Amino acid sequence: MRLRKIISGPAFRAWFPLVLLLVLAGCSSRDYPQSTLDPKTDFTHMIDHIFMTTVKWAVVVFVLVEGALVFAIFKFRGKPTDPEPVQTHGNTMVEIVWTIIPAVILALIAVPTIRGIFETSEVPTDAIRVEVIGHQWWWEFRYPDQKVVTANELHVPSGKKIALFMTTADVLHSFWMPQLAAKRDVFPRRATTLWFTAPEPGNFTGQCAEFCGIQHGRMGFRVFVDPPEEFDAWVADQQVGSPLVNAGVVGPDSSRPADSAAAQARAAHDSLMAAGNALFLSGGCIGCHAMVGTPMAGQMGVMGPNLSHVGSRTTIVANLLQNTPENVARWLRDPQAVKVGALMKLPRKLTEDEIKTLVAYLEAHK
Repeated sequence: MRLRKIISGPAFRAWFPLVLLLVLAGCSSRDYPQSTLDPKTDFTHMIDHIFMTTVKWAVVVFVLVEGALVFAIFKFRGKPTDPEPVQTHGNTMVEIVWTIIPAVILALIAVPTIRGIFETSEVPTDAIRVEVIGHQWWWEFRYPDQKVVTANELHVPSGKKIALFMTTADVLHSFWMPQLAAKRDVFPRRATTLWFTAPEPGNFTGQCAEFCGIQHGRMGFRVFVDPPEEFDAWVADQQVGSPLVNAGVVGPDSSRPADSAAAQARAAHDSLMAAGNALFLSGGCIGCHAMVGTPMAGQMGVMGPNLSHVGSRTTIVANLLQNTPENVARWLRDPQAVKVGALMKLPRKLTEDEIKTLVAYLEAHK
């Protein structure tokens, strides 16, 4: 009677739709980009198996305990006229049973958990090695065997094991790819490891998952799982001008254009590169960024991302903005307005013509 009164009351009718809306807002589809409930690799399938095993046993325990409780409430509820019940002080058999059953359940959970800990901690020796370096607030990726250095976009081939060796150049970070691998804290002067195999091509997002300063929430990255042939083509492109190949030095293009139109296009491109290179050197960019065709081409460990192939990336500013001329110009115009606290500080305000030249120069570096 009392429950019926509460349900029919105005307060319940006013608040119930809002509460229901909030509950539904917490539900998301399996395509949510940062969902851990949609595993895509062998690593995340192992973790998901452990999680679901724990959940299933938790459901069994909940149903049995709550079922026994509800049964006892209705079966043995007392009445005012009932006599005093017989007092029981301990029951050895019951105590043994309720000790053994939880121990068995815990063992059934512990065995796959411990096995999973060992399996996920052992880095495969036949994997493609990628060195991950966390910076405030962006990610650097180095492929020592492929001799490639890039930033904020990790490319890996499908069907092949990937081994990440992670550290940080400044403060504590945490590398997290929800659909591809677990979260791993990343420490200064210490390497942590992570591995995975993605069977199918795809495009995924990742995030720093440990508070590391004012722009922690905007320290994102993307992971591209490419078909093997596309990954090989990407590596070949990225090796041109890489600081790990001939110290980043690229010889002049001595080929001859086939016709006058091609010659004019070559001349326009060369003019753009010369103007952009001069502005890159004089505008202070070289102080923080390595770039092919500059004295910093072969430098490693610089403060900012390597820009030798910045035009080929889909995003800029650690996956914050799409890589479009408009967004690059916005970033060059006032980095602090885009990402407060970013370490990129311009020595002087660039003119609109300078910004236009730099945008074209950067976008041309594919």
